[in-house]
Amino acid sequence: MPEPSTPPEPCFAAAPERRVFVYGTLRRGGSNDIRRFGPPPARHVADGVVDGVLYDLGAYPGLVLGGGGPVRGEVHAVTAELERQLDRLEEVREDDDGEYRRRRVAVRTEAGGTLDCLVYEIHPSRIAGRPVIGGGDWLAHVADRRPPAV
Repeated sequence: MPEPSTPPEPCFAAAPERRVFVYGTLRRGGSNDIRRFGPPPARHVADGVVDGVLYDLGAYPGLVLGGGGPVRGEVHAVTAELERQLDRLEEVREDDDGEYRRRRVAVRTEAGGTLDCLVYEIHPSRIAGRPVIGGGDWLAHVADRRPPAV
């Protein structure tokens, strides 16, 4: 009798490498820089944009996909273990009711191509009353919030 096969992992059953689009604190230089996770650490693949609305949740942003405008971020190649670490950080739940939800998205790269990536989309219940980040760039938004140097 043949061994039962292992079911494919969500989002990346056919992908040659795992890729994640990060748009907030996980970006390079952010407070949760993705390169701090691992081992091995994430590998930067490209800068890019997705269509959506970026919300200011205080210490970090939340993305709602679709509509809105371009949201800037980065694509990184990650291992399955690093992806699990990110799921814990983003409080993803199997019932889709965690703080963030795992989604697939086509990221438009600065080089003109598209890459299929995992993205963490904020749960809609978490954005009520939160301000939209104009321009769709969390790192620029954070820099604008800093008090001027004296």
